[in-house]
Amino acid sequence: MGVLGVDVGGTNIRVGLVEDNDIKRIEKINVRANGTESEIIGDIFSLIDKFKNENVEGIGIGVPGVVDIEKGIVFDVQNIPSWKKVHLKEKLENKYQVPVLVNNDANCFVIGEKQFGSVKAYSDIVGLVIGTGLGAGLVINNHLYSGKNCGAGEFGMIPFRSHNYEYYCSGQFFKNEFGLSGMQINELAGLGDRKAIDILAQFGTNLGEAICMIMFAIDPEVIVLGGSVSESFQYFKNEMWNVINKFPYANYADKLRIEVSTNKYIAVLGAAALYFDSIGN
Repeated sequence: MGVLGVDVGGTNIRVGLVEDNDIKRIEKINVRANGTESEIIGDIFSLIDKFKNENVEGIGIGVPGVVDIEKGIVFDVQNIPSWKKVHLKEKLENKYQVPVLVNNDANCFVIGEKQFGSVKAYSDIVGLVIGTGLGAGLVINNHLYSGKNCGAGEFGMIPFRSHNYEYYCSGQFFKNEFGLSGMQINELAGLGDRKAIDILAQFGTNLGEAICMIMFAIDPEVIVLGGSVSESFQYFKNEMWNVINKFPYANYADKLRIEVSTNKYIAVLGAAALYFDSIGN
């Protein structure tokens, strides 16, 4: 028996068959950003149909938007303007007659890392997805915690300095303050550009402040970083830890672990992990 993980990303929709803690096969298609609601759902159907000969017991779906988790309704998906209120769970369950779980991509990331990543041994985990924005997901007492309205862990929206944490702790910081993308900054730092290295050090200070706020709020055992900006970890980790090590509670900083995700298919695995989490595996 296998589980399908569906990742509705910004540029691709990917579906993977997960069996025995591994992806056995993956299929993908480009997102039609200007497609209608029904056209994009049709694209998802076409990918899932490629697994019709497999013995599938459940489907998990991760989307970059707000989700009514209980009803599986998706609201305002980034990069897909036509998806304003999509009854995704209902549509897929009616067609495939298996349980369907829907959640946002940051929540999928953290439960994917719990099920399949380097933080399996931990029961209280924060996943930070650092890309064009700052997303977060929570695992508390070994299970995904999304909150009543799928809003738990939205640390990026908390006011910080003259904006919010997302502004200073995501790609927005590089774009708004320096006119460069995170990828450009990383490439320049790799070439030894001193300005780029200094900018990433500033970013590390910002992220360290965000992590201290999370330590006060959640008290996790481990924080796992993902998203495109996490690829620059080597350039910002020292300043990040300089801030964390000043945390006022004795010995807490010494106990906290920070990991960086290394699995390129974690979004698909995380979507499948929604199902495993729901049945207590």
